[in-house]
Order: sequence, then C-alpha cells, then structure tokens
Amino acid sequence: MTPFLRHRRTLLAGTATALLALSASAIAQDKQRLKVGISVGNAEQIFEVVKKVAARDGLQLDMVVFNDYQLPNAALAAGDLDANAFQHRPFLDNQNKARGFDIVPVGLTVTAPLGFYSRKIKSLDALPEGASVGIQNDPSNGNRALLLLQSAGLVTLKPEAVKHNNATPLDVVANPKKLKLVPLDAAQLPRSLDDLVIASINNDYAEKAGLSLARDAVIKESPQSPYANLIAVRRADQDKPWAKRMVAAYQSPEVRQFIETKFNGALVPAF
Repeated sequence: MTPFLRHRRTLLAGTATALLALSASAIAQDKQRLKVGISVGNAEQIFEVVKKVAARDGLQLDMVVFNDYQLPNAALAAGDLDANAFQHRPFLDNQNKARGFDIVPVGLTVTAPLGFYSRKIKSLDALPEGASVGIQNDPSNGNRALLLLQSAGLVTLKPEAVKHNNATPLDVVANPKKLKLVPLDAAQLPRSLDDLVIASINNDYAEKAGLSLARDAVIKESPQSPYANLIAVRRADQDKPWAKRMVAAYQSPEVRQFIETKFNGALVPAF
C-alpha cells in the first residue's frame, strides 16, 4: 500500500470515528426515556397525564416517588435522575448553596398554596394563647410558614429577614399570643397534628394525609404566591432537547385542564 493510500485510509477512519462520536452525542442529548423524581401525592396524579402527553412525542417518563424533600436533589446531582419536579425556587436556591449542587430550573409547573391545618380548632378565632405551632425546619419552607403567620397577624418578623426571605423563629420580634414555634421535618408535620394546635403542611403531604386546603386549612396562602414549583435538571442538561420536550409535555393544554378541574384551586398552573 502506498503512503498516500495509507494516509487516506487513516483520514477516513478518523472521519468515521468522529461521525460516530457526533451521532452518539446527538443520541445522548435527545434521550427517549427519562427518570424523573417527584413527591408523593398530587404530583403522582399530574404526572400520569404528563406521561401520556410525553409519550405522543416519543418520550417515556419513568417516575421515582420520594417522601422526603432532601432526597430528590441529591439523586439528581448524583446522576440517578435526569430531572425532578417537586420544589420551588427558594428551596432550590437554598439546596444549591447549602449542599453544593449545580441544579437549575427549566420550566414552571404549579403553585401549591401553603396552609396551616388543625385537628383541634376550626378557625383562628379559637387559637389559644401559648399554642404550639408546627412549621417546616428547612430554611425556605420555614421562612414561607413564618411569612404566612405574619400575614395572619400572629407574629411580626424583622424587616430584614422578610426582605431577604430567610426568616427563622429567631427573627420573630412580636408574638402577642406567645405561640410556641416547633420546627419539624416537613414530612413529620401531618403526623404531629395531634400534638400541635396548628401546623404548616405542604400541599403534597396534606393531600396524602387526607387534608383539603379549601376544607381544612385555618390559614391559607394566596394562589398568587411567588412559590411556583418547577422542573429542574443539572446545569449541563438545561439546553438538551429532551429537557425542552419534557417541559412542553407538562405545560400542555391537557395538563393545564387536568390541574384546573381536578384540584379546584388547591393547585394552580404556574405556566
């Protein structure tokens, strides 16, 4: 074989290898099957509809259900999930900062108004002095619960904490009813209702416990709350075609209609 032919064969082999690499890269960017982390409760019902819409686009969604808010981002960062859909932006920002994740939002899903629930009273008028009040012990949801207590006139928070959305029980400067704030893990709050007078409970845990925002909450967050939930992925994946296809499936007219008719204001489309 002449040196020219050997050189040509080497070039062709190199080109073929490069084309295979590009093809593999394109396939990797446009996955047809995704593992998505969601929380228990309403999200499971919504994603049954999302899965059907995504399937029409050739995208298969496999749902991984979590009952602990601390796990889905860790699983996503570790590569065990392709995406998750369970949190709002303040929670994600806090997790990125506290745990060193590099996770970004790619689309909004629903707003789940927060509520305070009780098995002991039917309205705030009956809230006794010195009542035990459960709030979430994670920074973003704990802050959210305290803001809701302030909106109900039960506590006053330091203005700086309100401004930066980082209020903790230490930022309470007025507490006329001498309420006893009890920070607990979000998943534990429904199970602690028998020991508390009222408790802040996230929508998914409330639904699982058989609680209705419209029927059972003694304090309700406005549906126009800034705490819209979102779909999140690793930063390296935010522009991948499959991420855009998944968001489009969630933000479809079919999913919007399901949310609006099924949850009657307990969940509100944020898209």
